[in-house]
This record gives sequence, structure tokens and C-alpha cells, in this order.
Amino acid sequence: MKFIHYLEKITGVSIYPLTSFIIFGLFFLGVLIWVMKTDKKRLQDISRIPLD
Repeated sequence: MKFIHYLEKITGVSIYPLTSFIIFGLFFLGVLIWVMKTDKKRLQDISRIPLD
């Protein structure tokens, strides 16, 4: 028996993919806004961390 058959028996399981998509979207949007607003000098300093 496949895993999907177990999920079909759970009431309201269809909300989980939508919830995870919304959380991912909000996180991605938050990071995008942070990158756009952050000072370019700070981003250059952060990018050099692995090399130091």
C-alpha cells in the first residue's frame, strides 16, 4: 500500500501543501526584501566571510 492512501484517509490533509507553500513564499519574499534593502557594502562583507 502506498503512502498516498494513508494521507487520503486523514481529514483536512489538503491544507498542508497550501500552508507549506505560503510559508515558503513568505520566507522567500522576506529574504528578497531584506536583500533589496540591505546596504551593498554589508552584502560584500558577508560574501567574503567564507574566504576569510
